[in-house]
Amino acid sequence: MTRIEIPTPHGPARAELHCAEEGSAVVLLGHGAGGGIGAKDLVAVTRAAQAVGAHVALVEQPYRVAGRRAPAPAKQLDAAWLAVAEDLTKRFDGLPLVFGGRSSGARVACRTAAEGQAAAVLCLAFPEHPPGKPEKTRQPELDAVTVPTLVVQGESDPFGRPAAGPHHEVVVIAGTHALDKDLEGLSRAVSEWLSRVLRPLS
Repeated sequence: MTRIEIPTPHGPARAELHCAEEGSAVVLLGHGAGGGIGAKDLVAVTRAAQAVGAHVALVEQPYRVAGRRAPAPAKQLDAAWLAVAEDLTKRFDGLPLVFGGRSSGARVACRTAAEGQAAAVLCLAFPEHPPGKPEKTRQPELDAVTVPTLVVQGESDPFGRPAAGPHHEVVVIAGTHALDKDLEGLSRAVSEWLSRVLRPLS
């Protein structure tokens, strides 16, 4: 594992690099709004991605690197994420990028997928709406993604469950928004999907 600091328009971000023996793509994973890259689901997905031949970069947004828990505005999150993606493209000699993350990180991945030329998007616990407010849907962020997308959602997630669409599939596993109840099921779903998505890229 290698830890690097990457300059962004909103301060330095950090990336923890977990390399596969022979990687055919780089999976970028962002954290939730108040959480970090040590979340159990992110750790499980990192191992699953490495096992199927992908390098993984666990990305810490500048506000977390600076020691703050309250997230930055969406535009700042997106700009920082794209700066990290650009840096990692150079470091990994132009390998295809899979954007991903949990909760808030999943939303960032969706919003930046087109501009960052992501080959695919992986959403863990996509927050479809704030708890108890289904009218405030974030479904359009997901629907706007036109590359292959996987959403893994806990069956009792208070943030709701997104609808599947032409470019994205939704896998529901036991658990809540934390996605830590069935880590084996999570790893299996991600492994199968990544293997499918990475095959044409390698």
